[in-house]
Amino acid sequence: MNSISLSFELAELLTGSNIQSQLSVPQLVEKVLQRKEGSLSSTGAVCVTTGAYTGRSPKDRFIVKEAFIEDKIDWGSVNQPISDEVFSNLYRKVLLYLKQKEEIFVFKGFAGADKNYQLPIQLINEYAWHNLFAHQLFIRPTLKELNEHHAEFTVISAPGFHSNPLLDGTKSEAFIVISFKRRIVLIGGTEYAGEIKKSIFSIMNYLLPDKSVLSMHCSANVGAEGDVALFFGLSGTGKTTLSADSNRRLIGDDEHGWSDDGIFNIEGGCYAKCIHLSKEKEPQIYNAIQFGSVLENIVFNQITREPNYQNGRITENTRAAYPIQAIDHIVYPSMAGHANTIIFLTADAFGVMPPISKLTKEQAIYHFLSGYTSKLAGTEKGITEPQATFSACFGSPFLPLPAIRYAEMLGEKISKHHTKVFLINTGWTSGPYGIGKRIKLAYTRAMVRAALDGDLNHTETIKEPIFGLEIPLHIPGVPDEVLQPIKAWSDPKLYEQKARELARKFEENYKKFNL
Repeated sequence: MNSISLSFELAELLTGSNIQSQLSVPQLVEKVLQRKEGSLSSTGAVCVTTGAYTGRSPKDRFIVKEAFIEDKIDWGSVNQPISDEVFSNLYRKVLLYLKQKEEIFVFKGFAGADKNYQLPIQLINEYAWHNLFAHQLFIRPTLKELNEHHAEFTVISAPGFHSNPLLDGTKSEAFIVISFKRRIVLIGGTEYAGEIKKSIFSIMNYLLPDKSVLSMHCSANVGAEGDVALFFGLSGTGKTTLSADSNRRLIGDDEHGWSDDGIFNIEGGCYAKCIHLSKEKEPQIYNAIQFGSVLENIVFNQITREPNYQNGRITENTRAAYPIQAIDHIVYPSMAGHANTIIFLTADAFGVMPPISKLTKEQAIYHFLSGYTSKLAGTEKGITEPQATFSACFGSPFLPLPAIRYAEMLGEKISKHHTKVFLINTGWTSGPYGIGKRIKLAYTRAMVRAALDGDLNHTETIKEPIFGLEIPLHIPGVPDEVLQPIKAWSDPKLYEQKARELARKFEENYKKFNL
């Protein structure tokens, strides 16, 4: 099937009588309830469950191996190649499947707050709640923009269509397939809405570097003086929590571009992890969950409809999707100047990484490429000890290009804008997970504040011998003994053993970059 016939079939689908296009939030909420896709919580948020898939399915993600991108993509276990023939057959089947539905939903919007780099997109969804999710997560057009909108990428999501691996060339019933030539993403077999969000992010990670824009998996905020901070970190490290600061304005919570003009948000909403969410610790996120928000896999009281954010019975990966305007203190449009400070976040379950350390440019590139955090004992079958996890650029599942491309761009930005870089451990101290204790959030917030306010630019430091990190000796609001992990351990020899064990894992991981 050639590109012309594929385009014709898509155009035919979009002119069908079952199309529900650009519905408002109230209309979509009504549809969700009418179709019994979800329920309303006491806050007015839509509560849904995502079935067997409560998170992304990286083994089911593919990129069509097309001639013009073949030499650009970092092929491997993250960017798995799939043939044009397989894509075309899946595409035809998915469109036939959707044509038979009583209703399908279309949202047109944008990715990228900076109009110089903005990507017009459209989302075609089998489920009304997925379309509501898209409406909240991406940038919504004005009426004028909608009238002039011409989608440059289309995401087609059909969770009810399950592929047959033997016939369709997939690995399971689920698939996420990107065709850069046809500018289409096919998603099927999974109800997890994060696949929709991250597919657009993957596309932007391919497109932006060719425009001299560094695409980044990070949150960002700005202080009263216009100082911009970026927070990089994998899930569970505190990226969203620490960037939602009532004393600073939020640019965005997850995906950004860094152009010659400054930082801009790629999205129009937030996708916050909700497990153990509380009004006391994270008031901005808690209060943002209002009418029209989407709550994924949250356990709630069937009578009062009150969400129970402490209950992880369905999954620990509970989520809330809401527009960025639901946050009190934001920058809008979601753009600001160049980054003054970068903070890398890690949740070290070995308990050996310093709670905070200052990084040189070379160390920043090293830790950016490493993208370290820990999987905890008991979180997955077979894991009895903490396991080091490395995700290049703190987002390797979403990077179509080689990681070194993004790292080199970051190094150039750091040099050009004299950006300060810090590594903050939000994980364990005084021992590994199960023995030590989690570093207090109040201490972490004090460290972040000191880094952003410039208090650490000239403070006295000590060099940690195993990782070679510069550790500040004094930070207001943090006990001195907390800052040096070896002093927090009752057995210094055991600390050194664990630290060297982790350092070897860093070294082994770094070898793959051949630097």
